[in-house]
Amino acid sequence: MKAFTVSKAATALMLAGLVLLPLYSQLSGNVFILTLFTRIVILALAAASLNLIMGFGGMMSFGHAAYLGIGGYAVGMLAQEGVGSGWIQFPVALAASATYALVIGALSLRTRGVYFIMITLAFAQMAYYVASGLARYGGDDGLTVYKRSDFSGLVNLGNRTQFYYLCLACLFAVLILIWRIVNSRFGLVVQGLRSNEQRMQAIGFPAKRYQLVCFVISGMMCGLAGALLANNTDFISPAVMYWTRSGDLMVMVILGGMGTLFGPVMGAVVFLLLEEFLSQITEYWALIMGPLLLLIVLFGRGGIMGALGRAGRG
Repeated sequence: MKAFTVSKAATALMLAGLVLLPLYSQLSGNVFILTLFTRIVILALAAASLNLIMGFGGMMSFGHAAYLGIGGYAVGMLAQEGVGSGWIQFPVALAASATYALVIGALSLRTRGVYFIMITLAFAQMAYYVASGLARYGGDDGLTVYKRSDFSGLVNLGNRTQFYYLCLACLFAVLILIWRIVNSRFGLVVQGLRSNEQRMQAIGFPAKRYQLVCFVISGMMCGLAGALLANNTDFISPAVMYWTRSGDLMVMVILGGMGTLFGPVMGAVVFLLLEEFLSQITEYWALIMGPLLLLIVLFGRGGIMGALGRAGRG
């Protein structure tokens, strides 16, 4: 009971901090912190989507950043062609991400283990090189989004505070959806497949069908994060889809706690704050970040959420 209370209290403090952050930014006059946390919230959404298949489904995708890029490019390309309505851009971003996830999942789920990881990585790199070759949309240099998505006055994405709360609302909506999925019959089957796929198949569950649906839902959620990211930076480039970004998302999930609802959010906050803090100290910040994360993963089994649980029991 005590362990549960410790983790619950830490989660509540984190969520309260995220909700009240714009107020602090306004009172302190610190605009940068709002910009920083907008990025953190968006990448937390992407990490949460990865956690759905990796933490709850046992599918170790190493190409999840592809959907970030696809969602972002859907917004950027439509804006470039004169379609600025968010009511069109965001559904297209979700549909494009879901379609690519369907293709990747249909092929990669035929394999297991390291082969599954390598196929998802290969598809992500394929998307990266395709985007790099799109000369009309900036190629290697990326694509500038000159005007943010227009939602007919319902929300102004040009306003930092409104945009932050839109991103936060999307994150909360995705977390609620993941919670509903995980606790549904569908989610219990997916988790059962993670534990023992052969036994689940033996009792009559179509394993690949359940896993593929979960894979597509996860890709669609990440595509939403990509659409938000393009609006946040007013820019999208192939670098968003590079394999190192997929690695960052995996680290966020593992750092926070795989297979927990709020673990990826906690992991994204800690990872990106550490990245920001260390990069201000030295240009070789990655040499410090790497060993630090390695120690956390090696000795902090279950990530931050697991550590909070053990601290409570201790």
